[in-house]
Amino acid sequence: MTAIGYFKPAGLAALAAAGALVLAACSQAPSGQAEPAQSASVAATQSSLTASPSPSASPNTSATVGAVVEGFPQQLLPLMTGATVVSSSFDKASSPSTAALVGTVKAPTASVIDFYSKVLEGQGFKAVPGDNVGGVASKDFVRGDNETVNLSVVEAAGVSTFTIGANVAAESVK
Repeated sequence: MTAIGYFKPAGLAALAAAGALVLAACSQAPSGQAEPAQSASVAATQSSLTASPSPSASPNTSATVGAVVEGFPQQLLPLMTGATVVSSSFDKASSPSTAALVGTVKAPTASVIDFYSKVLEGQGFKAVPGDNVGGVASKDFVRGDNETVNLSVVEAAGVSTFTIGANVAAESVK
């Protein structure tokens, strides 16, 4: 049967073959030798963690890689035990204040979500229904009318990479 909007089996096979060729070309080293699959996935993860500077970033924003930036509200967003900081940023001059933390930890996704859920709920945040966005573990929290926190976690090879973004009142970060 031929219908507009439906692929014929031969067309699907050609499309799948083209996709496989593109993926194979993307995973080859410059010397023409194929890289191990793990190296390709690590490179993809690293490139997704590198962000270009935001044109709307406040001049008061402080950010650093590999450490918690000075002034970061660690009482509000503590680093999970055993976690390593990938990057952090903080802008207390904006209203609401914004803080972000990216970290990695050798723990399952559920443990990361459980840890930060307890921390945030202990500070009066309420979890919003929903546990993922497009297959990625993601949890939102609200407090009052204008304070929000989002936690997203991706797990690969036993390591969870998590991102926490918070928009909170200035008095919450003192």
